[in-house]
Amino acid sequence: MAEVSAAPRRYSDNDAAALISAAQAMRTQVSRRIVGQTDALDEILLAIVAGGHALLVGVPGLAKTMMVRAVSEAMQLDFRRIQFTPDLVPSDITGTELLEEDSATGHRAFRFVRGPIFANIVLADEINRAPPRTQAALLEAMQEYRVTAAGQTMPLPAPFFVLATQNPIEQEGTYPLPEAQLDRFLFDIRVDYPGEDDEVGILRSTTGAAAEPLTPVLDALQVRALQTMARDIPASDTVLRYAAQLVRATRPGDPRAPELVTKYVRWGAGPRAGQALILGAKAHALLAGRVAVSPADVQRVAIPVLRHRVLPNYAAEADGIASDAIVKELMVRVEPPRGAVSR
Repeated sequence: MAEVSAAPRRYSDNDAAALISAAQAMRTQVSRRIVGQTDALDEILLAIVAGGHALLVGVPGLAKTMMVRAVSEAMQLDFRRIQFTPDLVPSDITGTELLEEDSATGHRAFRFVRGPIFANIVLADEINRAPPRTQAALLEAMQEYRVTAAGQTMPLPAPFFVLATQNPIEQEGTYPLPEAQLDRFLFDIRVDYPGEDDEVGILRSTTGAAAEPLTPVLDALQVRALQTMARDIPASDTVLRYAAQLVRATRPGDPRAPELVTKYVRWGAGPRAGQALILGAKAHALLAGRVAVSPADVQRVAIPVLRHRVLPNYAAEADGIASDAIVKELMVRVEPPRGAVSR
């Protein structure tokens, strides 16, 4: 297991450039396996660099699982897949105690066998196929980066992130994720149908000879270093206030919330959304080679950060207003700070 306990060191400018180049090379490696889906792949990389978890939402057959597998293949990290099903129980995720007997002495003792959550990359495949009790088993791990089981608390390996896939709720046999768990995901990434040219490319690449293996280009230390570098990117007070204003504008009870929010939103995003906006924006600035966060960085990650934290009400459902449309309108209504760099 690629577990790293020591804190990653700070890197020189040359080393930082090499790390950013390695991150982009990882993205290129994944593109060899996944045709199209450029936005989804970019957002997965941003989530990894920001140190957060990501939820991939799309109908069956859009290569969500393959996308996560390709990401893990391009990184030298321990990878585990958990297939969520209606009969999955929490111990299938965290681990279980087994009673073992010493054949020589006859002494019996319990031994804890770690579950698949103890990995660097955890693919929670079709997470909404399992009931809420089992989904909740991921909560402590995703938030605290540790697992409590068998009377003890065990840290998870670093880096650790969950990449979950989900079929739309209207598909038969699915359970809505609890809002508390949704809020643990840094990004809600939508995987859409490919364009015609991309679909032709998919047919070409998947019906011929087997694809060559991807080359791993990032290891655990490099990922942790990128995450540290992203947090070190400065965000000015004006950018922080802009992110806070975007988040506050999603709340129907806020006096400055636009009419669209008051009319169509049941409840809006909490402070964790602002943290996600800034962390995602810092990752975007870092991978773009910039040394400060701009409003454009915040805008780039606003939709994947906010879409699952803004809950439309019944009036929105009746009028066909989705959370994406609400967030896009907010980005128009909430003006970015004047004079800020926006590249």
